[in-house]
Amino acid sequence: MTTTEKAPDPELAAAVDVSGGATPPGIATGYEGTALDQLKAYGARLRAGEMGMLPAIAGFIVLCILFQILSPDFLGLLNVANLITETAFLAMLAVALVFVILIAEIDLSAGVTAGVGMAVFVQLNNALHLNWIVALVVSLAVGVVIGLFIGYFVAKVGIPSFVVTLGLFLGFQGLQLVLLGNGNTYRITDPSVLAIENSNMPVWAGWLMWAIIVAVSLATAFYDRARRQRAGVPVRPLNLLFIRVAAIAVVTGILVFLLNENRSVSVIPIEGVPIVVPIVIAILWIFTQILDRTRWGIHLYAVGGNPEAARRAGINVAFIRICAFVLCSTLAVVSGLFQASEVGVVGSSFGQTDVLNGVAAAVVGGVSLFGGRGRLMQGVIGALVITAITNGLGLLSLPGGVNLLITGGVLVLAATVDALSRKRAGASLARV
Repeated sequence: MTTTEKAPDPELAAAVDVSGGATPPGIATGYEGTALDQLKAYGARLRAGEMGMLPAIAGFIVLCILFQILSPDFLGLLNVANLITETAFLAMLAVALVFVILIAEIDLSAGVTAGVGMAVFVQLNNALHLNWIVALVVSLAVGVVIGLFIGYFVAKVGIPSFVVTLGLFLGFQGLQLVLLGNGNTYRITDPSVLAIENSNMPVWAGWLMWAIIVAVSLATAFYDRARRQRAGVPVRPLNLLFIRVAAIAVVTGILVFLLNENRSVSVIPIEGVPIVVPIVIAILWIFTQILDRTRWGIHLYAVGGNPEAARRAGINVAFIRICAFVLCSTLAVVSGLFQASEVGVVGSSFGQTDVLNGVAAAVVGGVSLFGGRGRLMQGVIGALVITAITNGLGLLSLPGGVNLLITGGVLVLAATVDALSRKRAGASLARV
């Protein structure tokens, strides 16, 4: 080694080995060469089965075209805004479930965890008249305790997560009845909570949000580039970096421009980006940084890819699993807050049917049920697909049974694509 060369970061190098081929996004390979080399490398990854969120994005585009043909109102400004707000709670639930799916586990109780959290919230906020922020903090603490409970029995006792969370799925339905009473419904009365899903930011705030997104994207890209250079790892060409940031700027700019237009059908104007949008973006960005750019995130992917290899590499597998369930339950409560803000009520059956849609969204987005492969953004894209199906069929006035049939079919198709892509990836590695 010459004096000008740098030794590769041992942690980054080891992460690939212990992840069973599931390379964490923050240390993705194929960074060398020109833009043409990058395009060839991307094509090679597609042929090897690493399709990521590409099928979900393609499916969403096809759905938008199909529903726009069948119902001209689908891509209208008012419905686009409705689609975004309707997606928020399911996207957050899918993001929550991604953490446990990445370690090849499942949490069937995430929906009712949101229900229990919101039951605690309305009792504190409505009955005891506590400030909604205090009530929310207590509700999030309930989510943390639930996650610790699940994680302990899965990681320490060794009970399959399916069994533990199925038991809680049944038990928490009873707990909701105890907290709220059989058949009782509590209205959300706090204006601040209702505003999360039902109010919009000023036009100028939407453009400020856009500027922050572009600035943070650029800063993050340069930070990653500098980090890789310090570690002696190849980096992408600068032109690709600017193209990526420009693409983010164009897409988000168009969305902000459309949402800032008046979409009202009456004399009262409705304009601006929904308040829930920057909240979801902030949460998504924070936890994406944790997954992609921290040692804990690298270890999570390693545990999901190959838990035995991760254990032999010195990773505390039990701790990683417990943390994953804690994050899942806590973010599930946040998704419950979004849903409560949207519908304006919390009842004894709140959240009981949501978890399957959350799992469907994560899988449709491209998160592997086998663990070790997936990103939080994929859960959001999958939630957009599921919500687009529900929204579009609603505009066509088709019965709810059709919605379930189509959603189930899309889920099976996504799981099939995941299984086939893993087989292709395995075959590619075998040839190597």
